[in-house]
Amino acid sequence: MAEAGIRTRLLQSLKTILAPQYILATEEQLKPFECDGLSVYRELPMLAVLPCNTGEVCSILALCHELGVPVVTRGAGTGLSAGAKPHPQGLLLVLTRLNRILGIDPDAMTARVQPGVRNLAISEAASVHGLFYAPDPSSQIACSIGGNIAENAGGVHCLKYGLTVHNVLQLHGFNARGEPVTVGSGGLDSAGFNLQPLIIGSEGMLMVVTEITVKLLPLPQEVEVMLAAFDSVDAAGQAVSDIIAAGVIPGGLEMMDNNAICAAEDYAHAGYPRDAAAILLIEIDGSPANVQEQLQATREVLKHSGATSLKVAGSPEERALYWKGRKSAFPAVGRISPDYYCMDGTIPRSALAGVLNYIDSLSREYGFAVANVFHAGDGNLHPLILFDANIEGQLEAVEEMGGRILEKCIEVGGTITGEHGVGLEKIRQMPLQFTDAEIAQFHRVKEALDPDNLLNPGKNIPLLKHCQEYRALAADIEPNRLLPRLGQGQ
Repeated sequence: MAEAGIRTRLLQSLKTILAPQYILATEEQLKPFECDGLSVYRELPMLAVLPCNTGEVCSILALCHELGVPVVTRGAGTGLSAGAKPHPQGLLLVLTRLNRILGIDPDAMTARVQPGVRNLAISEAASVHGLFYAPDPSSQIACSIGGNIAENAGGVHCLKYGLTVHNVLQLHGFNARGEPVTVGSGGLDSAGFNLQPLIIGSEGMLMVVTEITVKLLPLPQEVEVMLAAFDSVDAAGQAVSDIIAAGVIPGGLEMMDNNAICAAEDYAHAGYPRDAAAILLIEIDGSPANVQEQLQATREVLKHSGATSLKVAGSPEERALYWKGRKSAFPAVGRISPDYYCMDGTIPRSALAGVLNYIDSLSREYGFAVANVFHAGDGNLHPLILFDANIEGQLEAVEEMGGRILEKCIEVGGTITGEHGVGLEKIRQMPLQFTDAEIAQFHRVKEALDPDNLLNPGKNIPLLKHCQEYRALAADIEPNRLLPRLGQGQ
């Protein structure tokens, strides 16, 4: 009854802030927002709203703070860790209508944008000035910059140009009380503590971002893309380390195994060799002289690393087609399996071959095919585990298999996420990577910036009382060792 009363009060007050069509209250209206890209975690919010300006965001947050209502912020919904899964007793704050590019300064090489702006739209707008925005997730045609901030997204070019955190100068927004917050500055440095890296990647748990100033870079003078094929995954993995060791820092260095190659080729007709065990896509950019020098150095490395074929794209159209195949890999795999479970972990480059062999052994053990496609240059893995959720027990088995992949990433000195975040999906693995003292410190940071725990509660950081239980489950090698899928309260 108390919850019904809160909902009624919230709904009535929201009507004084927003036009009725931007307040979603019925099951039919809320259903499209029940999950993000990780659709196995679903929940309807109590209410959802679509504000169009910062004043409305401020008023909504202040209202929710007054009523003690949790707030989950959502962008385009392309996230893959259930980070934007709604809270059943909370408000879903959908920022897709804050979608304007507020200004581009070609002299300062910056752009000011709202969180609902699509990632690709920034580069499209900046291109008339000879500039581009470097982080480019595979979902860049759809994902929003606000979601990129929440998850610290990377992409094909993150090896050379960095992640979101390396390409953002300033954030404006509000805390859970609706009070304005600014972190970073329009310049290269700012006074006081540098809180921007704390906010970027915090999955909407510390503030609501309503304006972002991003760095823009000059479009490279020349770009070449090489496709290298290998007859073993081991050889391709070793070639990645050999290229970096030779002093070549590609603009992009991507790897795909045979399952991913064939799926992408059927979908995009990119010219990939279907008989290859693995391919590398290597992009070299910069001045013409530097590009040709690094291209020749890369050729020499690949010949000594066992590449069975090498081909440089002969035109901008062919180059774009190579990348279309890579960036279409996720939807392409979706055409060959009823469902797939996309993992996201990061490992040292030197461990690539060993971890890929381990994933192959898990594939045989569990009986699920795996398509591997990932940012090889920075060791960010994206194994896609193919399964059918309509078959009883397969989803649970796939979650277990995915958990073991993440545990292996930790074992070899890596992390449980590269760019998809922790959300709800990986919260069980957090105690395997961090000690109780470290997790307690995470909770203290959250409490300092959101003392009432209203912003995206229950995500990212496990409750300390569950940590030992999660560790015990990870040590248990028997089947069905995972807890039931976690809800909002963990």
